[in-house]
Amino acid sequence: MLGKYVGGIEFSAGYRWQHWLRALAIFGLVATGFYLANPFITYANPAPEPTRFLHAEIREWHIILGFVMIGAVIYKTFHFFFFKEGKYERESIKDAINPKVAIQQLGYYLLLTKHPKTKGIYNPLQFWAYTFLYLLFFGIIITGLALYAEVYHEGLGGALYGFAKWVESIFGGLAYVRLWHHIFMWGIIIVVFVHIYMAVYNAVFGKNGGMDAIFSGMKWEKEGEDH
Repeated sequence: MLGKYVGGIEFSAGYRWQHWLRALAIFGLVATGFYLANPFITYANPAPEPTRFLHAEIREWHIILGFVMIGAVIYKTFHFFFFKEGKYERESIKDAINPKVAIQQLGYYLLLTKHPKTKGIYNPLQFWAYTFLYLLFFGIIITGLALYAEVYHEGLGGALYGFAKWVESIFGGLAYVRLWHHIFMWGIIIVVFVHIYMAVYNAVFGKNGGMDAIFSGMKWEKEGEDH
């Protein structure tokens, strides 16, 4: 106990590791993705020999980071639905579908009302933002794997080739798969900024270590509070 606050484990080590691996992967994927879409770095003195493969190296890192993110997203999805620790996240659904709590939460972010009492880890706006973020994750993963299989025809790429062709037909052609891959990326960028804003806001005004929890795993609550 620290004064009138009681500390407890909010996020496990596995949860924190997947969060930061996913975060690093996202920033790396955005940076490499921008380059692959529009190569803006060139050598000052081009050589006639095929020895400078900057585009290929950046593509390789894009693929590596992509599989890191896929692993983190799969882990987090199983964590939410099947892990024992995920029950605290699943409890957030009750508040997310409660209009009264959602409106009060919006008022809190607009400095008009107090923070509502919530049952789970996430408040309604956080929950729906994360839900939308994961829809974007799965969208970018599906289109990304399809684009991967169109270039690499052996190993995993070969195994996914039929899937890639199915995705290509659903989106109406490879060009549209790539277009939607970019659209999903921009959606993720926007939601990530919203996520950071909400996390910082709750940490500053909530004063309960909500943002610190993703580093240490610990969160502090006033005695008698439910959220």
